[in-house]
Amino acid sequence: MRRRDLLAAAAALAFVPAAKKPRSFRVHALGQALIQHEQADYPGFSALAQRLRGADVVFSELETVIEGAGTEGPTRDLETLHVAPAGVLRTLRALSVNLLAVSSNHAFDLGTGGINSTLAALRAAKFAHAGTGRDLAAAGAPAFLDVPAGRVALVSMATGKIRAGGAAAKDHPGVNELRQQGGVVDAEDAARILASIDRAARGSDLVIAYHHNHDWNEADPALPPRWLEEWARRCVDRGAHLFVGHGFPSLAGVELRNGRAILYDLASLFFQTRTRPGRYPEAAWDSVIADLRFEGGRISALELVPLTLNERGNGVDPFATRGRPQIASGNDATRIFDRLASASSSYGTRFERRGDTLRLLL
Repeated sequence: MRRRDLLAAAAALAFVPAAKKPRSFRVHALGQALIQHEQADYPGFSALAQRLRGADVVFSELETVIEGAGTEGPTRDLETLHVAPAGVLRTLRALSVNLLAVSSNHAFDLGTGGINSTLAALRAAKFAHAGTGRDLAAAGAPAFLDVPAGRVALVSMATGKIRAGGAAAKDHPGVNELRQQGGVVDAEDAARILASIDRAARGSDLVIAYHHNHDWNEADPALPPRWLEEWARRCVDRGAHLFVGHGFPSLAGVELRNGRAILYDLASLFFQTRTRPGRYPEAAWDSVIADLRFEGGRISALELVPLTLNERGNGVDPFATRGRPQIASGNDATRIFDRLASASSSYGTRFERRGDTLRLLL
C-alpha cells in the first residue's frame, strides 16, 4: 500500500466514533404512597430522606386523589376514600421521589374531576407521571424523565376494582386499565399496553412498567396470581427493564428474567388508611426500599433496605400520623428479609444478608 493510502486510512480511523458507553442507572423503587396528610420531620424521616438521596430515579405510586377545583363527590365510603391535599407532593419531593405512577383503583375516588385535579397538581409540582389521562391514549402513553444518566420511561396500568366510569376511554378521562377474566388478560388491552412499552423502549434508555393489581390470588392474596406472573414476563420481554407491582399491601417475591427485574409487590411507602387497627395483617406494615443498579440495560446490583410503618398513630388525628415509614433494623429487618427471601425462592432468586440490608446474589 502506498504511503498516501496509508495516511488516508489512518485519517479515516481517526474519525470513527467511539463505541457508545453503556448507560448506568441507579433506581430506588418504593411501595405505594397512600399518603393523605403532609408529613414533616417525624422521627425517622430525616434518615429515610438521606437514604433515598443519590439515585437517578426514585419511583412510587400515588395512591391518593389530590383535591382541587372541579372534584366531584366521593365514589366510595369514607373509610376507604383516599384523598389528600397537594401538600403531600412536597413530602414525596422531600424524599427525592421524581417519578410517579397514578394508575390505581383509587384514582377515581372523587370521580373524573378528581382525576383531572390530580393531573393538574402533578403538572404544577413538575412530577413525571403516567397511568391516567384526559383519554385512553394519554392514560396509556409513557412518561419520560430526563436525568443526567439518560432518559427513563414509565408505562403505568391497573387491574381490578376500577369503578364504572373510572377507566379511560377514547373520549373520557380515566385510568389505563388492563382487564383480565379467568386468568386471561384482555387481548386488546394487552396489545395497546405492549405497544406503549415499545414506544417507551424506542425513546428512552431505561423502561419501567408499573402495574397496580386488585384481582388477587383467592387462595393467598399476597401471592402473585399466575396470570400476573405471565403478564410481568411479557412486559419484560417486550422491553421493560424493571417491572414494579403494588396492590395487596404486602411484600411479594423478586424474579430475575434475562438480566431484568420483576418486583411483584413492594407493599407501601406510606399507608395512611382510615380503616380500624387490625383490619390488615401485620405484614401490611412492612416494606422495603429496592435499590437497583443497571449497567447497559441489565441489572448489576439490588440491595433491599427494610422499612416499618406504624399501624397506630397519635395526637388529635391519629390517622394523620399512622402509616409513616422509617428504616428498620434488628428483629424487624430479620422478619422482613425472611418473608422476601421465602417469597422469592420459587423464582430461583437468592439473597445474602449484610447487616441490615439484603443483597441479591447474581
